[in-house]
Amino acid sequence: MITLKDLKKDEEVKVLIKTSEKQIDALAYTEHSVRHASIVSAWTGMILKETGNSPKLCKLGEIAGYLHDIGNSLSRYDHAGSGALLAYNILNRLGMNYSDSAEIMMAIGNHDEKNGVPVSKLSSALIIADKSDVHKSRVRHKVLNEDTNIHDRVNLAVNRSYINVDKENKRIDTVIETDDAICSVADYFEIYHGRMLMCTKAAELLGYKYGLIINNVRML
Repeated sequence: MITLKDLKKDEEVKVLIKTSEKQIDALAYTEHSVRHASIVSAWTGMILKETGNSPKLCKLGEIAGYLHDIGNSLSRYDHAGSGALLAYNILNRLGMNYSDSAEIMMAIGNHDEKNGVPVSKLSSALIIADKSDVHKSRVRHKVLNEDTNIHDRVNLAVNRSYINVDKENKRIDTVIETDDAICSVADYFEIYHGRMLMCTKAAELLGYKYGLIINNVRML
């Protein structure tokens, strides 16, 4: 079976992630490099594992998480769709069976909140993992001023974010530690409202409730 280690060594994958980051940098968006890919990969696998799925599905989740943003190498517009097709071809080239490649393709193609929906356990875990990666290290220009956009301000305020799967209460929480002096909770909700709704639906497909905790206060 193709592993995450195999992907990380693949030259085509390396080039696509590097090219994706080049385009994202030109657009002045938050970081979408190997760092983000690695975090989403680990969190996707963890969510699937903690919600009781097979080791194989967890490994597919890690792969989907690592490849989910390679469509940015083509264009930010519909990067989920283009990334899904790129991933499908790469995985087939590396010898993954068509069924598993298609599952990953479907998950990547549905991870963006603009037109994606949770359609499988794999896609649901990927959605929650991707939307939970909010952190100051993702901001390129770290000096706050009147021109700082709301996305950068929200990310700059976050000192830590992680996912907690509460098996007993059947809840998946995004947990955030943020600096209230940089941005308000209202700012967070302004730009992440759609993403949180998507995460809610994703958690439901996994048989869980989705929650958001900011500075030890439950918001959802």
